[in-house]
Amino acid sequence: MDSRLVIESVFRENRELAYQLRDYIVRMLEKLQERWGSPPRLKVMDFCGTHEWTITHYGIRSLLPKNLELVAGPGCPVCVTPSHEIEAAIRLALDGITVYTYGDSYRLRTVKPVRGAFSLAEARALGGSVKVVTSIYDAIFDAERHGKPSVFLGIGFETVAPGYAHVLLGHLMPKNLHLLSLVRLTPPAMFYSLGMLREKPPEPPVMGVIAPGHVSTITGAKAWVPVAETFGIPVVVAGFEPIDVMMAIALILRQLLQGRAEVEIEYKRAVTFDGDLRAQAAISRAFQVVDAAWRGIGFLPRSGYEIREEYSEHDARKAYGIPSMKVEDWRKDIPPGCKCAEVVLGKAKPTDCPLFLKRCSPSTPYGPCMVSIEGTCAIWARFGEGGLTEEMAKELGLLRPEGR
Repeated sequence: MDSRLVIESVFRENRELAYQLRDYIVRMLEKLQERWGSPPRLKVMDFCGTHEWTITHYGIRSLLPKNLELVAGPGCPVCVTPSHEIEAAIRLALDGITVYTYGDSYRLRTVKPVRGAFSLAEARALGGSVKVVTSIYDAIFDAERHGKPSVFLGIGFETVAPGYAHVLLGHLMPKNLHLLSLVRLTPPAMFYSLGMLREKPPEPPVMGVIAPGHVSTITGAKAWVPVAETFGIPVVVAGFEPIDVMMAIALILRQLLQGRAEVEIEYKRAVTFDGDLRAQAAISRAFQVVDAAWRGIGFLPRSGYEIREEYSEHDARKAYGIPSMKVEDWRKDIPPGCKCAEVVLGKAKPTDCPLFLKRCSPSTPYGPCMVSIEGTCAIWARFGEGGLTEEMAKELGLLRPEGR
């Protein structure tokens, strides 16, 4: 049978298994109540934007007991790209240098305008040279064709880093094209998020993490072992279908009941413990790990990739004098009134923001979390989280009378 059909039948369109998992989750919470002596109230952080998309799109929150809350973490690379970097890209575009960008970062707004432009989309409208591509290879082909000075805006997490490393190591980029590396590393952000929440514990506390599956195909599940050991909570690497997410929640609760805090792989059809060793080696040869700024979050130690000196001929920072942000230069670069910083740290829901679906919407994004399909605010706006899915679930008879 075609693998796509297997995934759809087993992991996506399997209502019977979804209901069985829901009942299993309820039983696990009841057993935790017996053990703890009071009804457990806890949060599970879904770290990846694609997990948040699945949870919201399929209404998984509406299936879960009220005392189990799913909260999103900083799993959107576009959302955490500093305004400083987009401002630099806008300047390049308005100076006639072709800037290649992914579609979501095309509309990412800066805190302050650059010659009247708040985004690369606005820069293009003002005559700047901006092109939307789906990969760095599209940029290579186009730059070779026209031969003009060009820069590829290299936004992403560890998942895209092997592709960037491949073109650097193979010297595949034409001399007129340079890479502006904006790759961010997810484990440091997970550490920071959980550390912030531990300093001022939320109610209820975060008791487990659903780790990103795409990233883990590269890093391996081993990347999350320090998280489980440091914070003493279960971490489950999960796939992106609804059954994957339900399974991850069930595994986290099972660990809590058994008194364990370990890393488990639910997404075994794609992730191993060690990850892609060849990709890791290529990344290590092409990039060095540096401290990096995360928009709205802070300057996180060893959380970014910078092109190594051996391949500096392809580095846009050196070619065009683009300064890297320093700790003393970092600012909380979130637009006034926007709660994106709190949303990506799991401190707030999109509906807590007074701008949500008012001044800020998918068609007119104001904050960075409303731009990308992986942004929590954009996901909630598109798929009706924040009460709508629960109302629909009640109408369909999917919720228990007591809200479970």
